[in-house]
Order: sequence, then structure tokens, then C-alpha cells
Amino acid sequence: MPADRFDWAVCIGRFQLFHDAQLALLHEALGLAPRVAVVIGSAYQARSPRNPFSYEERVQAITLALSQDERERVSFLPLRDVWDEERWVRSVQDALARLAGSPRARIVLVGHRKDPTSEYLDAFPGWTLHDVGRQGEVHGKALRAALYAAPDIEPALAAIAGQVPATTLAFLRSWAQLPFLPRLRGEWAELEQEHAKWAMAPYPPVFVTVDAVVRVADQVLLIRRGRAPGKGLLAVPGGFIEQRETAYQSAVRELQEETGFELLPTEMQHALKAVRVFDHPDRSQRGRVITHAFHFDFGERMLPEIAGSDDAAEARWVPIAELPSLEEQFHDDHFHILDCFLGLT
Repeated sequence: MPADRFDWAVCIGRFQLFHDAQLALLHEALGLAPRVAVVIGSAYQARSPRNPFSYEERVQAITLALSQDERERVSFLPLRDVWDEERWVRSVQDALARLAGSPRARIVLVGHRKDPTSEYLDAFPGWTLHDVGRQGEVHGKALRAALYAAPDIEPALAAIAGQVPATTLAFLRSWAQLPFLPRLRGEWAELEQEHAKWAMAPYPPVFVTVDAVVRVADQVLLIRRGRAPGKGLLAVPGGFIEQRETAYQSAVRELQEETGFELLPTEMQHALKAVRVFDHPDRSQRGRVITHAFHFDFGERMLPEIAGSDDAAEARWVPIAELPSLEEQFHDDHFHILDCFLGLT
């Protein structure tokens, strides 16, 4: 394809440990258009084994691997996880239109179909797709596992040295001096132990959970998680459904157990405004977790007394207006759940 055929080339990814295949894809994009937009997903997620690097750190890691001329041609766009493909596609298109200064910019989307997570490549019918093909057997999940499994940073870097740019190794060596890696290693080890319990199951497990979004006046009820995964992060109250309960009964029980919030059954039923299923395959670090979220709105009244217990280290009322500023402190997709019911973004 001639380099002057397009105004912009677009690369979309999470880049959660920037590696050689991603660098090859970026170089391909630089050969297709004078300007390249790197759209970085999970840009506002809390640190976790799946998302160890902040948006700014990923921008730094990618920039380090580029020449000065290439850096001047590349722009970065942060993208939040919304787990709603239509809305997600629209947000990417809107961001590119703002960056390009025109909705009519000629755009080529650069990527490759590696697995079902690449289906997004077909979601932009107005853009030309340039499939670069497989760029070697390099996977971010395996690279992150090597980073967590090694007792020290140098053995970890040695294990991944042939799959990432030298600049990424230097970036990781500096990043490892920050206080995040020990906690991420511990949480990753706990998740691995949990996954191992299901290794001999005849079918991959699918877990069913419930969550309760509780609004009183202009406040919403949140917990701070007391256990991994997501220990210390904000979340809406919830947990696993019990064998002999309906989803609604489990949601009310978990709400009471984690926060002490308890009103008459008739009050709970009257306050229930909406129920929604959140079932994106990647929404939870535990694996395949489908949750039924219940939205309760009790209107204008005094805030009921609450107290963290069970799996919750803390329960607190938080003004809804403050939630956007707390986005990067939420566990998994819980900010997205709140956003869907409360219209935060």
C-alpha cells in the first residue's frame, strides 16, 4: 500500500508488557501512513496482575522503542474498558476524529487475527484493515507470568529477553524498583493457585456472581476489598450465588454480609430499579465470571448505617460526583457497572 494512501494508521491494544510482535506491528503502521495513532486500552484500570502498567508507563515503554523521527509521528490515545462493543467502537472512532481533526480522515487499521480477542478488527467498516499476519509466538500473558514467577527481576528479564525490545528490558528494570511488583506477584500466585484447583475439571469453570449498586440520595455504597483478587481496591458489594438462592436473594444476602445494609424486604423490592447481566469473557481476572448486577435506588433519605465485614475490609458511602476521580481504584469492571447504571462518563 502506498504511504500516501492514508492520513492515519491505527494500532489498538493493551500493550501490557510491550513486546517484539507489537513493535513489528507499529513499524508496519509507520510504513503505511505519515501519522500513527496508538490506542491503549484498559487505560484507567487499577494495577493488577493482568494490568500491571499504568497508561503513562505503557506510553513510556513504547516510546523508548522508537527512533526520534518515529516518536514525532506517533500519538497515543487512552481508552477505558466499557465491555460494550458498540459503545467501545464509537469511542475509538470519536477519539480518532478529534485527533485527526476530521471525521473524513483516511484511516487504516493495522493488526492481526490471533484469536477471538481480535474480532474487533472487523468492527470498523469505514476503515481499511491491514492484517499483518502473525508476528511470532509472543504473548503478553506469558511474558507477565515470567515476570511474576521469577524470584528476582534479573531472572525474569533473562526469561523474556528474546521476545521484547532491549528498551523494554531497561524499562522493566527501572519499573521493578517501584513498590508495585511484590504485591502483583503475590496476587498472581493466589490466582494461579485458584486456577490450579479447576485444572482437572472436565470443562472450564463458569462462575456466577451477583453485585448490588445501592444509591441513597446522591451517594452510592462501596466496599474496599479485603481479599485477593483486588485486595484494597474499591468495588460494589457482591459475591458468589448460592446453590439454593435466586440471583436476587444472593445479591441481598451479599449486601447484608459485606456492609450490614439491611432494610425490610418490601423496601428492597420497591427500590429495585434495574437488573443487568455483565458477561464479557475478560471482565474478571478469576476467569469466566458472569455477574447479575442489581440497581437499588432508595431516593432521598438518611444514609443507613453500614460497616465492612465478611470479604469487605471497609464499607463506605461515596458521593456519586466523586466516582469519576476514583476510576483507577476500582476492581475489575466495577467502575463500568456503576457507569452503566449511574451514567458517570
